[in-house]
Amino acid sequence: MCGISALLLADSSQAAVSELLESLGLLQHRGQDAAGIVTCGHKGRLFQCKGNGMVRDVFTPQRLMALAGNMGVAHVRYPTAGTPADSEAQPFYVNSPYGIVMAHNGNLTNDSELRHFLDYDAHRHINTDSDSELLLNIFANNLQKTGKFRINEQDIFSAAAGLYNECRGAYAVAAMLAGFGIIGFRDPHGIRPLVFGRRKSSTGAGYDYMFASESVVLDALDFTDIEDVQAGEVVIVSKTAVTRRRLVVEERITPCIFEHVYVARPDSTIDGIPVYNARLDMGVKLARKVRQALGDAMDIDVVIPVPDTSRAAALQLSHELGLPYREGFNKNRYVGRTFIMPGQEMRRKNVRRKLNAMPTEFKGLNVLLVDDSIVRGTTSQEIIQMARD
Repeated sequence: MCGISALLLADSSQAAVSELLESLGLLQHRGQDAAGIVTCGHKGRLFQCKGNGMVRDVFTPQRLMALAGNMGVAHVRYPTAGTPADSEAQPFYVNSPYGIVMAHNGNLTNDSELRHFLDYDAHRHINTDSDSELLLNIFANNLQKTGKFRINEQDIFSAAAGLYNECRGAYAVAAMLAGFGIIGFRDPHGIRPLVFGRRKSSTGAGYDYMFASESVVLDALDFTDIEDVQAGEVVIVSKTAVTRRRLVVEERITPCIFEHVYVARPDSTIDGIPVYNARLDMGVKLARKVRQALGDAMDIDVVIPVPDTSRAAALQLSHELGLPYREGFNKNRYVGRTFIMPGQEMRRKNVRRKLNAMPTEFKGLNVLLVDDSIVRGTTSQEIIQMARD
């Protein structure tokens, strides 16, 4: 899971960096391994700052001041593919053709095949183990085929159509062409989220446009007309126009369930479904399963959530079953999300650093724990043991 954003301001004299930085702060929950921003200034010159660490660690005031330009792309990373090396911090950039910057959220499933093609057929150098760099170079290779001095929207749609044919897996992308504009697109199955919005420019005529992984970013920055980029759709925002086209329409749209279960913020809306409402509905369905398994004479004294994201489901479940809801774990908010920490041993150790059980809420009681974070299942074992201890 990663967080991505792209911003184009109508006023070319304004700097996009401050709001790109704010977008990364709002998306920090999606990735804590690395962060980066690339902006585009006068005459298409690109400015970059990225590295390993949290947003607050990567971007110093001095570095931010150097990121000039009214448009840019930003990224926070959780490494699901590749390595945790500094070189794999995004956004990625290729100078040929036209200067392309790309931030990617997702995983490609045919990366070995793509790597071979780019090496032996396209003759493009790949510098990292990241599948995001492969995605960027596939797109760049397709744009290169135009052979034009300057490209237009149709050329970008053609390049994206080729990418859809060549790349398999999950990808939500925010990209930028130097001096041209920003681009957003999703894979044909809509596995990873991407939203798009606009707002009236505060300094002049026209609109500012933004892409982001979650709607909460656009809400916080006062964007309106917020909508999802559709599965298989490409949205191009140039300095003069917005052009969009759905290039692939699949019979099955299969968004990642963990976005609504665990990953996304509860105040976001993904694919038209409020995340908080989805979690409440999960609590209703879980209550039905508990009744089916234990019957009406269930021997449960109290419902306790594993903070934070399971609270909504646990609260609704307790309401449906008529059971008291209690908080039984205290969370240390200065330890990051354990499921996005690199390495299983680190994840296991940090569970006990992040959570502390309150003995008075467990002693002598039959407790129904509600935990939504069983991506791997190992942290749940630690949490149950903490409750028993």
